[in-house]
Amino acid sequence: MSVVVILVIIGVIVAGGFLGAFIWSVKSGQYDDTYSPAVRILFDDAKPVDSEYDIRNSDKKNREPEAGQDSEEKQNI
Repeated sequence: MSVVVILVIIGVIVAGGFLGAFIWSVKSGQYDDTYSPAVRILFDDAKPVDSEYDIRNSDKKNREPEAGQDSEEKQNI
């Protein structure tokens, strides 16, 4: 029976801690911005600045070697 009393006391202390943390977060303005999270999904992500670099490099991997290149240069492309 004494174990149950100890567990109830510990449970009340933990619940009080969570209640205190919630009250502190509300008072510090943690939940003030209710508009931005709902609209954030509607905006596109920022595009990478150097997207041409990726296109040029992927093009080099897929193209055939030029006529004047020897076999080693063909393998390096």
